[in-house]
Amino acid sequence: MLLPAIVIFSFIINTVQVEDNKIPSSCCGSPGLPGIPGTHGNTGSSGRDGRDGRDGAPGINGPKGDPGNPGVSGARGLPGEAGPPGAHGERGQQGECAVAPRSAFSAKLSQLKSPPISGQPVPFGNVLANEQGHYNPETGRFKCAVPGLYYFSLHGTVYRGNLHVQLMKNGHSQASFFQPGDAAKPAGLCGGAAFHVDLGDEVWVQLGDYPGLYSSSGTDSIFTGFLIYSDWEPNPLFRPLPSDDDDHKTV
Repeated sequence: MLLPAIVIFSFIINTVQVEDNKIPSSCCGSPGLPGIPGTHGNTGSSGRDGRDGRDGAPGINGPKGDPGNPGVSGARGLPGEAGPPGAHGERGQQGECAVAPRSAFSAKLSQLKSPPISGQPVPFGNVLANEQGHYNPETGRFKCAVPGLYYFSLHGTVYRGNLHVQLMKNGHSQASFFQPGDAAKPAGLCGGAAFHVDLGDEVWVQLGDYPGLYSSSGTDSIFTGFLIYSDWEPNPLFRPLPSDDDDHKTV
């Protein structure tokens, strides 16, 4: 019984307090003091993205950057089509042409009033061929301007005495030939040899112990020489002849 009575009494007191807190409409009271600020609420969820704004004005160009590293070479392209022929250029001056070196001569003995001197070059003074000028008809000497292998030959007419001739190079005998003579009619001597000749070497024919070399209008004695092949490789242009002042070269 006591508990229900306490509950009823508490209800009556709370009702009276509510009534006391009501402000009559005919009276105005002073505002109360501000309440204590509340605590911050929880962060709300993100809102939706706004619409794009207008494009801004172009900015000023920045400074030039450093050059980059070279890239990897690309694949080789296909050959292009041939272009049209170009115009003909002006003709140039004629140049020097490399030719095979040549050296050859042939000369016969002029009519003799007396036989040549033994031990001296025989001057075959009537030149038949000497385009390069390597043979001197006044001295009877061939002077080498193209080094290489040469062939020299002699055809001598023998009459009224024996004939002994030598093929000389720089004062040394390279070949020696002998032909007995006949007082009744002329005879012939033929001889030749191939040997190497260096630049500046001299080759000639000279009589030995028997100087029976003969020449007349009806019979000849002939000295001939020619280059078989040269030492020059490749073949150059012709070189100038050595001067006659050069010292004789010895073997």
